Amino acid sequence: MATEQSNSRLTAASLLGYLRILVYTLATLLALSLLVVGTIGLIAELKGSWHWQIHLESTISYIGLFVSRLLVVLVPLFVVLVVGRRVVPDA
Repeated sequence: MATEQSNSRLTAASLLGYLRILVYTLATLLALSLLVVGTIGLIAELKGSWHWQIHLESTISYIGLFVSRLLVVLVPLFVVLVVGRRVVPDA
């Protein structure tokens, strides 16, 4: 019974593993959102119409808000991950 309790507890290394997965997932979302803005910007440049310029402006507005909120979460989590990997020897 004591071994079951010790197996169910999170160690620092496993917690850092989950944090690393979370940071990588958020960084992937950041990269994909920047890819969306670049794609719509490229289409707007190629089409050259006012219609696509409106799409580009609204996309930049919404993605800018999304990226700012994402960075508010991502930067502190990244700092915690870097410090945790230096402190925990098994990570």
